Amino acid sequence: MLYRKLHRFYSNKQPVWIFLRDQQRWVEEALVVEIEGDLVTIRYDAADDDEHHSWEESIRLDSIGAVSTRLAVFNSTTVMEDLETTNDCPESEHLNQKN
Repeated sequence: MLYRKLHRFYSNKQPVWIFLRDQQRWVEEALVVEIEGDLVTIRYDAADDDEHHSWEESIRLDSIGAVSTRLAVFNSTTVMEDLETTNDCPESEHLNQKN
């Protein structure tokens, strides 16, 4: 299942957050650039003080503990009335509007 998800992110060129189990760290906003067998190649940028680095790493599939992706982004200062919402969601999932 993890392989299929990574392949979907690879096909969509969608940035992912990957937890490396053996190093106990997250790689943020990485692009999956290649999947070959149980080897996944990712590319990402990292900032260190005033230097920026671009990295490409090859990771074994069994070293990946979790993969997540961002579903949506919105500005938290946006007034609730300005958010685009659908009217067909269940009442229990409606956002509480502050007046």
